[in-house]
Amino acid sequence: MSTKTIRALDRGLDVLRIIQESKAVSLNDLHLATRLPKATLLRILKTLVGSELIWQRIADGAYVPSYTFSKRARVFDEETHLAEVAAPILADLCKRVRWPSALLSPRLDHMVTIESNRPMSDFDYIISPNPVGSFNVNMLRSASGRCYLAFCSPKERAAILARLRKSGRPGDALAHNTAKLDKVLADVRARGYGARDRDFGGHYDLPRSQANDGRNSIAVPVYAGDEVVGCINLTWIARVATVPVIIERFLPQLNEAARSISKRMTA
Repeated sequence: MSTKTIRALDRGLDVLRIIQESKAVSLNDLHLATRLPKATLLRILKTLVGSELIWQRIADGAYVPSYTFSKRARVFDEETHLAEVAAPILADLCKRVRWPSALLSPRLDHMVTIESNRPMSDFDYIISPNPVGSFNVNMLRSASGRCYLAFCSPKERAAILARLRKSGRPGDALAHNTAKLDKVLADVRARGYGARDRDFGGHYDLPRSQANDGRNSIAVPVYAGDEVVGCINLTWIARVATVPVIIERFLPQLNEAARSISKRMTA
């Protein structure tokens, strides 16, 4: 007498396998891959999330293997772990400050967004998204880049700047002005947060006079133990408020969120 398989379990394991192999996948991607009804997939996904085998990214709604599951499977991805830990904290932050925030991580000589609460923000419709991992954020001119450079270890900072000094891009020119850059980073450390260069309008190379996204940003560091692993920013429409006003109103909440992420990274 043969033993029958559990069809629902087979489906769930198939969905989990696809998510694990894909690293990040949408509901529609799963529907196309499995041919299962979306209602069925949502029940499976809810079960997997409840079992802490996967989690759902805020920025784009993608389903991602959980760090806990990947660690048990001996697949380590600290960046995904950071995003997973930060997601609920960023969600709570957005409820309190309304303006969107992003979690950014370094990639050799630039920063990239690995999670964002922008879809939850009241101002989602006027602040266009930077898709996860697809937009290179300037390390020397952006709030997050300056924050990361200021608080990372001297050894890592030297390695990043050595790479940037080999670049011929206009957006990396500050790497060649050691005295000015040292002052910029010292100011960031003294204030405790990074802010955009006044001439930075979001474009990697062009000045604000030629490419202006109309935004402004501040950023604070996120730690795992003694090591800076990323930054979280707060972005707003520049004409609505000055940097000092945002600092007075929202820097405490931003710092609280960063500390909560750091605490959970070492839990």
